[in-house]
Amino acid sequence: MDVADFSALDAAPVSAEPFPHILLERFIKPEALQSVVADLPPMKGRGSFPIEALKLGPAAKAAIAALEGAQFRAIVAAKFGLDLTNAPLMTTIRGNSGEQDGRIHTDSSAKRVTILLYLNPGTGEAWARHAGCLRLLRDGENLENFAREVPPVDGTLLIFPNGPTTWHGHKQFIGQRYVVQMNYMTTSAKAKAEMRRHHLSAFIKRLTKAA
Repeated sequence: MDVADFSALDAAPVSAEPFPHILLERFIKPEALQSVVADLPPMKGRGSFPIEALKLGPAAKAAIAALEGAQFRAIVAAKFGLDLTNAPLMTTIRGNSGEQDGRIHTDSSAKRVTILLYLNPGTGEAWARHAGCLRLLRDGENLENFAREVPPVDGTLLIFPNGPTTWHGHKQFIGQRYVVQMNYMTTSAKAKAEMRRHHLSAFIKRLTKAA
């Protein structure tokens, strides 16, 4: 199933402010978006769920396959001048946002590159109020000191290599907020530990679901 717009990704510029990133609206093709969203699993709990622990429909699986595939990896590597040949992948889905989510942070140093794919309807009061819209920040203190704001909607894709100044966060939003979170990991001991926790979490969640 052809759900992703690789031509648009290949043509997308790398923005420098406040740190190198690519922001691409409608990476999921508009004609496929409704099917992808419909094929996401219902998610009631907070937190990020490993892909292996979730039951996805065919269109959602196709979207994940596009992110995890060789073509996507090659484009990201070329855009940012990185060698991602042997970088392990970690992919999760978060379906809900709560009170504690969105606080200013940088991602773990075990994560070389962060990829976020947002799969929420573009209409809604919350997005108009900027709640739940990710902000790329110039510092780690002030949520209002942002260079770019990303509404989490309609197949929007955000990619950035991690670093000590890649601050980001969002205004509080409580409710359904689907985001596919994928990372190219380092091969460090810390990254391996995160990957082990990721797979253990998937195993436990499968057992819990089966019980």
